[in-house]
Amino acid sequence: MTDLLYGEAEEDLRASVRSLLAARSDPAAAASAGREEAGDPYDPALWRALAGGAGAAGLLVPEEYGGQGAGPREAAVVLEELGRTVTPAPFLTSSVVATTVLLALDPDRRRPVGRLLEDLAAGERTAVLALPLSTPPGATTAPSQGRVTAVADAVAADVLLVPRADGLYAVDAAEARVEPCTPLDLTRPLAAVSAPDGTGTRIAAAGPAADAVGRGLLAGAALLASEQLGLAEWCLEAAVAHTRERHQFNRPVGSFQALKHRMARLWLELVSARAAARAAADALATGAEDAPLAAAVAQAYCSPAAVRAAEECVQLHGGIGMTWEHPAHRYLKRAKADEIAFGTPGRHRQEVARLTGLDAP
Repeated sequence: MTDLLYGEAEEDLRASVRSLLAARSDPAAAASAGREEAGDPYDPALWRALAGGAGAAGLLVPEEYGGQGAGPREAAVVLEELGRTVTPAPFLTSSVVATTVLLALDPDRRRPVGRLLEDLAAGERTAVLALPLSTPPGATTAPSQGRVTAVADAVAADVLLVPRADGLYAVDAAEARVEPCTPLDLTRPLAAVSAPDGTGTRIAAAGPAADAVGRGLLAGAALLASEQLGLAEWCLEAAVAHTRERHQFNRPVGSFQALKHRMARLWLELVSARAAARAAADALATGAEDAPLAAAVAQAYCSPAAVRAAEECVQLHGGIGMTWEHPAHRYLKRAKADEIAFGTPGRHRQEVARLTGLDAP
């Protein structure tokens, strides 16, 4: 039976990560906004504390490679907290997707893979799968002409995992050309990556590489739902807090029935989103056969739910919600960018129909 509840260890991990982010990551901070506008939103000190100090980078890595030996449920908790603060950090791309790809390549037999896992677990290096952020599970085609666009967090990566026709290659970032793009979401930079043939070390042949990349994309899609959940929860909490404090006609605007109904509907959506996100994380953790279905359901539901929560947050804040100084716009941009990450909701609804044998919408 699927366990949707949080265990004691997961709650302890949440408290630790939330405390760290509260002290070091502020969506409304002027310094954060300045870094984002300059195209370099990452805070190296924050990543070192999160990856190495808190051990988040090695959550999925077995203990024999210096990791925590945890699983997708714990990684989902970290992503919820990162979503609540829209923290610019390569956790999803490096510590989840790239790490899952490497783990699927049997690192016990491939020493270069094992060494890279050790570096990732220690937080000394980051790796990114060189595919567009919009690539859904199952669409594992090799980059055309050695160049691929819209690769998330490539500007911060030390190693690029590059799929080619003959397998998967680990390419040092210094050997590749990384051209930053202008993304909608400044907290998750995108870049065009060019890694010509002849660069890097082949770490897997075509067959194992395709399977490994597929697993990485599945993990990304399934656990992205937890980031969207955390984002949506912050939006609802911020909207409720503001409508309690904002007064019109000598009454809190949150007491107006129309606004109460809107927030109540949003709360009901988030309860369902939490169930879908937790089911996807648990399916990955237990190796369930229906993990692809759970991931597709989670993305089909959580993506639009996060967007609606962010839109309601902006609108319920009134005029201040439309200002650059208020962090609401960052949540809306992250929600809209996440909506196409690892496949659109429409693409995942089609996948649900295919896996269940139903007519597609």
